[in-house]
Amino acid sequence: MLTEPMLDLINEIWQTMRTNKLRTLLTGISVAWGIFMLIMLVGLAKGVYNSFADGDFAKTANIVQVWPGYASLPYNGLKEGRAISIRNSDLEKIERENAAEVDYASAMINMPSTVISTSRDYVNSGYIGAFPEAQEQLVMSHGRFINQRDLEAKRKVIVIDKKRADILFGRDDKAVGNTVNMAGLTFTVIGVYDHKWKNDIYIPYTTAYALKGYDGKVTTIRVSATGINTMEKAEALEKNVRATLGKAESFDPDDSSAVWIWNRFSNYISNQKAMGILNTVMWVIGLLTLITGIVGVSNIMFVSVRERTHEIGIRRAIGAKPLKILKQVILESVAMTTVFGYIGILLGTVGTEILAHVFEGSDFIKDPTVDVSLALEVTLVLIIAGALAGLFPAMRALKIRPVEALRTE
Repeated sequence: MLTEPMLDLINEIWQTMRTNKLRTLLTGISVAWGIFMLIMLVGLAKGVYNSFADGDFAKTANIVQVWPGYASLPYNGLKEGRAISIRNSDLEKIERENAAEVDYASAMINMPSTVISTSRDYVNSGYIGAFPEAQEQLVMSHGRFINQRDLEAKRKVIVIDKKRADILFGRDDKAVGNTVNMAGLTFTVIGVYDHKWKNDIYIPYTTAYALKGYDGKVTTIRVSATGINTMEKAEALEKNVRATLGKAESFDPDDSSAVWIWNRFSNYISNQKAMGILNTVMWVIGLLTLITGIVGVSNIMFVSVRERTHEIGIRRAIGAKPLKILKQVILESVAMTTVFGYIGILLGTVGTEILAHVFEGSDFIKDPTVDVSLALEVTLVLIIAGALAGLFPAMRALKIRPVEALRTE
């Protein structure tokens, strides 16, 4: 039930709005537009962040990848310019010498392009010898990825992408359990995956290692880190891995060209900072847009105070305390701002839902819709903005003396 003071407040707001219809309408549009833009901009920033957070890169941020390079510095009598290899034996060394930070180390072997055929069709493609960890965020449409038993038994099994499964078998759901001919051998398809941009073909690492000839060399080393939560720790891990490989492969540990290292966590931290800056920029732009409407509310309240000089003077004459006058004007301003602000919130909510529909399935923006936390934040902004809009008119009201009631008779 509404109390008498609340009814008085509603009546005062209604009278103010009726007395200044055009000004109130234009100001209301400005406030609603400001809140609408604030929600849309913050929603867009949220959508970009969600896309980044749910992407393959963010979900595998604890991975450090290493590729062989060329020495740019002499080392122990060895000249610069020589090719550096990374080897299967380096995996155990990396795990042993960096046990505190490294969960495990695995490798990949990139095999040259070859014909992969069935009785129906064929494709030309390279393929990768991989550990089970290479699955990362691959979504298996049918079957499974390579597992540890495949490695131990050196099984001739293969995982292919959906597009090639369609070509080789007519339909991707027919691939699992059937065979393909590759590199003079018959491989059984154990899985089909669907990915927006990956189309690699995978066989067990040990099988590829045998096909390659056991020369010890690998194409890529993948180091899975644990407990890495700061840029300093990520950089220290990279330095330690480079030092381990330098000792094992005879190159200067300070030689950044000897092996190429992609530290995903460092990049993840940098991108997180960029997302934070983007969100802040969107809030600033939205708040600047809102200021136009807040200035309008403040102007209306100044006009309202001037037109109610007689009334305020009488209140002061019969004993109304300054704090009550101050609170009355500020509450009117907050209420007016909130009324139009919630219209903006409603429009902004609808707008973000439309954005979510338009960008559904997009890699750039994901779920930009308004949640409870954002609604609460915007509500808090409305209350603060309304209070600021009413503060200066309220200070003007405090300067009115009881004698003003007589002067305006």
